[in-house]
Amino acid sequence: MKHHYLAKLLFLLLFAAFGLPLAAQAQTGSVSGRITDGKNEGIPGATVLIDGTTLGGSSNVDGTYSIQNVPAGPQTLVISFVGYNSVRRPVTVVAGQNTEVSAGLTENTTQLSEAVVVGYGTQRRQDITGAVAAIDSRQFVKGQVTNPEQLIQGKVAGVAITSAGGAPGTGTTIRIRGNTSLNANSDPLYVIDGVPVDKDEIKGSSNPLSLINPSDIETLTVLKDASATAIYGNRASGGVILVTTKKGLQGEKLRVELNSQLGVATVARRYETLSTDQFRSLVQANGAPSQYATLGTANTNWQNEIFRTAAVYDNTVSLIGTVAKKVPFRVSYGNLYQEGIVITNSLKRNSGSVSLTPTLLDNHLRIDINAKGAVLDNRFVDYGTVANAALYDPTQPVQSTESRLARYGGYNQFTNSVGQPLGNAPGNPVAALNNTNDNSRVKRLIGNVQFDYKVHGIEGLRANLNLGLDVSRSNGSKTIQPTDFGTFNPSAAAATNAGLNGSYSQYAQNKDMKLLEAYLAYGKQVGGTRFDVQAGHAYQSFVSEGPNFLTYRYNRTTKYNPADTLTTAGYYGKLVILSYFARATMNVKDKYLLTATLRNDRTSRFAEKERSGWFPALGLAWRVKNEEFLKDSKLFSEFKIRVGYGRTGQQEIGGYYDTQPRYVISGSSTSYPLGGVSTVVPTYAPQGYNSTLHWENTNTLNAGLDLGFLDNRLTATIDVYERKATDLLASVTFAAGSNLTNILNKNIGSLRNRGIEVGLNYGVLRSTDLNWDVNLNGAYNVNKITDLGPQQENFAGYKVGGIGGGTGNTIQIQSVGYPINSFFVAQQVYGADGRPVEGLYVDRNGDGIINDADYVHYKQSAPLVTLGFSSNLTYKKLVFAFTLRGNVGNYVYNSNAANFGTYANAQGSTLFVSNLSPDVLNTGFTRQQLFSDYYVQNASFLRAENISLGYNVGKVLGASSLRITANVQNAFLVTKYKGVDPEVSGGIDSNFYPRARTYTLGIALGI
Repeated sequence: MKHHYLAKLLFLLLFAAFGLPLAAQAQTGSVSGRITDGKNEGIPGATVLIDGTTLGGSSNVDGTYSIQNVPAGPQTLVISFVGYNSVRRPVTVVAGQNTEVSAGLTENTTQLSEAVVVGYGTQRRQDITGAVAAIDSRQFVKGQVTNPEQLIQGKVAGVAITSAGGAPGTGTTIRIRGNTSLNANSDPLYVIDGVPVDKDEIKGSSNPLSLINPSDIETLTVLKDASATAIYGNRASGGVILVTTKKGLQGEKLRVELNSQLGVATVARRYETLSTDQFRSLVQANGAPSQYATLGTANTNWQNEIFRTAAVYDNTVSLIGTVAKKVPFRVSYGNLYQEGIVITNSLKRNSGSVSLTPTLLDNHLRIDINAKGAVLDNRFVDYGTVANAALYDPTQPVQSTESRLARYGGYNQFTNSVGQPLGNAPGNPVAALNNTNDNSRVKRLIGNVQFDYKVHGIEGLRANLNLGLDVSRSNGSKTIQPTDFGTFNPSAAAATNAGLNGSYSQYAQNKDMKLLEAYLAYGKQVGGTRFDVQAGHAYQSFVSEGPNFLTYRYNRTTKYNPADTLTTAGYYGKLVILSYFARATMNVKDKYLLTATLRNDRTSRFAEKERSGWFPALGLAWRVKNEEFLKDSKLFSEFKIRVGYGRTGQQEIGGYYDTQPRYVISGSSTSYPLGGVSTVVPTYAPQGYNSTLHWENTNTLNAGLDLGFLDNRLTATIDVYERKATDLLASVTFAAGSNLTNILNKNIGSLRNRGIEVGLNYGVLRSTDLNWDVNLNGAYNVNKITDLGPQQENFAGYKVGGIGGGTGNTIQIQSVGYPINSFFVAQQVYGADGRPVEGLYVDRNGDGIINDADYVHYKQSAPLVTLGFSSNLTYKKLVFAFTLRGNVGNYVYNSNAANFGTYANAQGSTLFVSNLSPDVLNTGFTRQQLFSDYYVQNASFLRAENISLGYNVGKVLGASSLRITANVQNAFLVTKYKGVDPEVSGGIDSNFYPRARTYTLGIALGI
């Protein structure tokens, strides 16, 4: 056996290096083939065994399998997979030859439903009463996927996933059925192999989920309504996403899977600015002679200078098998290197996972051991620098040999004759990127050991114990070189390099989450009724700590001293949540279904009297299909009506101790004469707090319909819902000095989401060689703030959504009767030529003054409608698939056009000028009109998320399977929006990193 394992590993190395085939062992034969489902799609992970022996294995990603060293003569193959009927196939094995045996498995309705993962266990699909959507690896978005949530973009109705830009591993905003809170965390709860992970940020990582390798994920299950999510009570108001990773299967032989992708990324859509000739002409026509004189003679496309064609490499190798015939395992290693489309930007990820799933004590004890670790290295770029590149004077060169610029490393900069920076002059964006080294390293380990014991002597009783952790260690630093223009010290001598200063800063953070969950479950069948009950307890603690560092300057001769950077004691915070939960399900004659859950959470975030929160839910369903009048129907294969009501909670706002009176180190220090010696000691400052802060509650009513037609060739799911959040957690502005702070967290009101979701799956074509399946999903959601508590007369609302152009400017508002973050703007007046009239707005109250009293609530940033469409077409070994997704009814404030689409950019300084947005040609504005509704633009769009073409080569060079794929991510975008990208989280488009279009070529190899 050891030699067999080594031979497998040796083959992998030889194939990777030389492509050498593995010699067949002539004394025995082999059996290979492909396992498919009713759609003729390959089934990965199906178990194939030689009956009466220990020989066997599992099918690869495309459904192919291969069993070596099979004794010659008549044999029987036993083929099985969860959710499908097992089959037996006779085969005669010939020594020294390969015999092909393929099989198609048919779905077993009862078994298939048992595979659905829910909170704290699994349920048969037919027993589910809530709004639940499960997506497996065969349905995932293909191509270059860096973050796990990208796997289901456009795949699930009511789930909107918006990235913060195009940088590798960038953060995302995930909303299930809209925003659930004003300021508290509205993200869904992620539960990875039974571990509810930390939702808060990890310093040094723009997206904590980027530390998970998507290639390790088997299924993603989305719990949407309270009937499904209330079992997680305390953090489930934003929905729950259950992540199940890939595992080994009992009895399978060692096999190796290699997935590799090589790709390039380019800028899909850029900032629009005037060309050099347009810019020169505009300055000449609208600027002063002194401004025109500042123009250079170059013709520089600054976006070309900072953007590049970026490379991406993504490889994952997995070993799957069984140890000692009793312990299934899967071990994987992944390596990702992804360059950003902006120079100097990159991400590297090394990840590993281990899964062991032994079954002991005569199959009474199942142990799941899971560990997923990753090391992430980021080099970040400033989004502001990316935006500045579009606006930098295109008549200036990138570099210069002038002596006054030598101190800046030869980069051209706006300086006076002796090399000092001109006041308020922008820095050369190419120099700014190359002079800045903003690095981080983040390590994360997520793991758990789960024991599930079927109690001897009491049939139907199980005891489950889950011990988990989520540990991260991060550190980073930002070094700006002394040659940097932006850190020039104006107080130093102009003629010497003493005026050149860089800067250095660093940070570090340790985060530890510990989990203990235990529950008892009992299930029993009594006549035509089956019931299951469970009850348990959970303890979860979160600790975040790290040092405080000083940021300071250094020059060429006086380097920084790392020993001097620690200035105050470090920070520390701990949050503890204690929970008790119970669930009962009942199935009467497979017709009438009930699910009841109850959870009690106590959080240390709130004061003692406010800590406890109760979260009940009830779900009912009627399987009409099993009634006598539909039981024999050939049209309906499923007809189920669902209704559910429940409550979930929210407590994630602010820090861990914001409800308690406390002092914190202020960051400043004072000198005191202690013992006759002047000693510098840190000072402490009192902090504002709210001891009455308590749970925000979200109550959800959901009604659903599950339909299946023509043996489930066409399936449909329809849900309507209403979600009411009360006692909203929000950061509210107070009068200065009223509570030691002017911003305080408070429970202030309520909001409501109402909507409808539709999901359709249709097998358009079914034949031996040609199959075509499509998925269409859509959701309509209306969000409204219904209460903000007692307020002063004529109170418009809480202003939010900061924008540039001045101090304290905002463009959005939270007001009763309107959606969250609706825009609050002045109504632009247009002339007879259709152009906006500069400075002229509708005076709604007729007082001759344009102010807040004249502003209107105008549109919203969240989409009213989200859409997704996927298609999968197979012809023999060829597979063509694509995913489209879109938003309708979302608006974006084009901050770039508002700030830079005026002639002021060409008139603001007599020492230098900046480029303009071409929108100035449409408006003719000479000065900024920041609050005009003209800049709130329709951002509806249709995006091709992925297009892929694959070919299943089959057996080659001794490998059991080989699949080759070509993919393009973000293939095209259709929109009327005039900015860089219509998909902007929060609805304000400024300092945006453009999304990339990525082309990849991939192989999936099974050995």
